[in-house]
Amino acid sequence: MRHSRRGFAGLMLALAAGLRASPSALAAPLSSRPIRLVVPFGAGGVADLVARSVAQKMSESMGQSIVVDNKPGAGGVVASDTVAKAPPDGHTLLLMSNGNAVSVGLFKSLPYDTLKDFAPVSTLGYFDMAVLAASDSRFKSFADLVAHAKAHPGKLNIGTINVGSTQNLAGELLKTSLGIDAQVVPFNGTPAVVTALRGGQVDVAVEILSPVLSQIEGKALRALAVMGEKRSPSLPEVPTVAESGTPGFQVASWNALAAPAKTPPDVIARLNQEARKALDSPEVRKRLQNLGVEPRGSTPQEQARLLDSEIRRWSGVIQRAGIPKQ
Repeated sequence: MRHSRRGFAGLMLALAAGLRASPSALAAPLSSRPIRLVVPFGAGGVADLVARSVAQKMSESMGQSIVVDNKPGAGGVVASDTVAKAPPDGHTLLLMSNGNAVSVGLFKSLPYDTLKDFAPVSTLGYFDMAVLAASDSRFKSFADLVAHAKAHPGKLNIGTINVGSTQNLAGELLKTSLGIDAQVVPFNGTPAVVTALRGGQVDVAVEILSPVLSQIEGKALRALAVMGEKRSPSLPEVPTVAESGTPGFQVASWNALAAPAKTPPDVIARLNQEARKALDSPEVRKRLQNLGVEPRGSTPQEQARLLDSEIRRWSGVIQRAGIPKQ
């Protein structure tokens, strides 16, 4: 694992300095040059739409254009490396995600240090995840699923997208948290997972809620439980995994903004102010909620703590699951 507690402590001290930025610095525009927001996902997906929604509002407030640059690739490595090596002047930003935390434990080496080479700005939003069954499944509740898995060790199949994805690792974490013997079966993308689930090739699936919400509402799929710390506003009648007999269980996918390390504290403070202002606007909040995303900003320090804790958690899951490093 390529990070240290010393590196994390240094990052926190640098972020604390940003809070002392002067009021005049927070009011001044960065420059007349556009800001480039590098997104490690393809255009049109939920994370891309979150980035564009927030960027548009920030651009209006700052009087400065923000251009979204999509650079998809495994683990967000290509996009992250682009930002890590960019000039630290606030004009190149990264849409960071829990994928950045996963990559630390998943790859043998990375061309950057995830904790040392980025300056956190603010979290943007959290994505609900759910345990799903087909509408005609024998499982009418999460308790049914657990009871069946314990009565039939090794027989339960959990569908997810590709190995090392947050969904895949959440499936592995669910297994160990429940103490069940089950198989996590990877597929190439959400449509393939849904097809396998509805066709009976897998018993249940773990997926981010937003791309399958319409099928849940249309009764093609059944949500047995959501994996976050609280119930989803989109499915208030569906309990959490923690409520369903696994206290403390909590998994969510998330997005955040980050800049290259050594970006001046005044610039980080300004970007943080603008991102949080955008997330507080009613139109952005509504747009993100319609995507199944909970808008939630943070201080740079809170984002740094989130990233550090997620690196440790997912590295542990990867190790326990025996997933080979790529």
